[in-house]
Amino acid sequence: MSTSYKQKKTVVGQVIGGKMDKTIVVSADRFVQHRRYRKYIKRSTRYKAHDEHNEASAGDKVLIEEARPLSKTKRWRLVSVLEKAFKE
Repeated sequence: MSTSYKQKKTVVGQVIGGKMDKTIVVSADRFVQHRRYRKYIKRSTRYKAHDEHNEASAGDKVLIEEARPLSKTKRWRLVSVLEKAFKE
């Protein structure tokens, strides 16, 4: 009897908000093709992700993965900070 688990979805995006406690807002961009004109259009999606140790800040590039519902709008969890934002 083997148990197989579904692989969780992962998304790479940029943190656009981190003012909440243990929560970050991540914007992930994708390109979709227009149905009629066949031109590629940039679309973005905002995800709220759980950041347990408040390690990510605005401008960071992060990897997030799917999680169980953590609140009314949080369904993602921070996996790692891929690139820190440059601070002057």
